[in-house]
Amino acid sequence: MQENKLPIYWKRALVVAGIITIFPTTTSAQPILNEGNDAMADHPYVGTWVTKDGYIRHELLANNRYDEARGERESAYQGRYKVTGNHIEYWDDTGFTADGEFIDDVLYHAGMVLYRQQNMSTN
Repeated sequence: MQENKLPIYWKRALVVAGIITIFPTTTSAQPILNEGNDAMADHPYVGTWVTKDGYIRHELLANNRYDEARGERESAYQGRYKVTGNHIEYWDDTGFTADGEFIDDVLYHAGMVLYRQQNMSTN
């Protein structure tokens, strides 16, 4: 009898009450970069940045990941980011890339102007 080899991303399974549940694992097609790395934990740019109308919201997480919401659509875009000086580079999980600049506590990104969420009432 020949062994049925599942692709590497279906190698983990759990059987509960006779039901087999298969958990996908990471493959080269699903890169997870900088997860669990809290090197940014105390970085001054970590936090939520929003447009004046509140429509676009970027949450820069301490593990070098970001979560962007647009209007009612939470987590519209997610990916990783890197800050070098005042420059930020984004790599969306779908492969899209973008960048921006922090100037005087304001984020200029892709034609948008975003402010720290806690400072919105003063701008």
